[in-house]
Amino acid sequence: MPGSAAPGSTRQRVLVTGGASGIGRAMAEAFIATGARVHVADLVGEPPVGAGFTTTDVADETAVDGLFKAVASDLGGLDVLCNNVGIAGPTGPIEDLDVDDWDRTMAVNLRSMFLVCRRAVPLLREADGGVILNTSSTAGMTGYPMRSPYAASKWAVVGLGATLAMELGEFGIRVNTLCPGSVGGDRMDRVIAAEATATGATADEIRTGYQNQVSMRTFVEAEDIAAMAVFLASPAARYVSGQTISVDGGLETLRNAWRT
Repeated sequence: MPGSAAPGSTRQRVLVTGGASGIGRAMAEAFIATGARVHVADLVGEPPVGAGFTTTDVADETAVDGLFKAVASDLGGLDVLCNNVGIAGPTGPIEDLDVDDWDRTMAVNLRSMFLVCRRAVPLLREADGGVILNTSSTAGMTGYPMRSPYAASKWAVVGLGATLAMELGEFGIRVNTLCPGSVGGDRMDRVIAAEATATGATADEIRTGYQNQVSMRTFVEAEDIAAMAVFLASPAARYVSGQTISVDGGLETLRNAWRT
């Protein structure tokens, strides 16, 4: 099947951006567990055991060119792109936000997706097909008060994915967008602390509010997102393309419950 493995091999060749921590690291580890050959790109950190690693800023065009030289050398091609890198961006009402913070959020969360997809597509076509998984957020499906740069960038990622699925389907390249909900861990702790500072609510109030926003009343884990990524890159999902797929416990709103 196109994109399920390298020609003549059963081992997928996988690139994960933002793969040294959080969701990206969980993705890399999950693919390695399937026997895939994995290359990780990130600004800082260490890759999972068994993965190649390039330290890079994927929002920079020259750096992305260098990344793909490393991918070609390490993997010899590409079957799966997990375009996962992203930042939280600033927290606050729009009138208080800094333009530079807006620009940086858009660069990391959206420009990087464009730059990496642009370089990945020729490799996927050479492999006679493949899979692109762009990580957005449930904030790419609903509004997100106090987080307008983040929400705007994540909505744009959804639009990019839907468009690329239309462009690339005839070449056997499937494109889907993953929308994680609130993922427990250090990053979510930082988001909660920033919102507490911006609003005057306590961290416990905000944390409880986030949990109450979903039907299952819980955060999800990075491994849940990784499991969906492995499924979407597998032959079992061979006709799943152009979809925006959330893993969030049943999100009901991103208007934090403590506000109401």
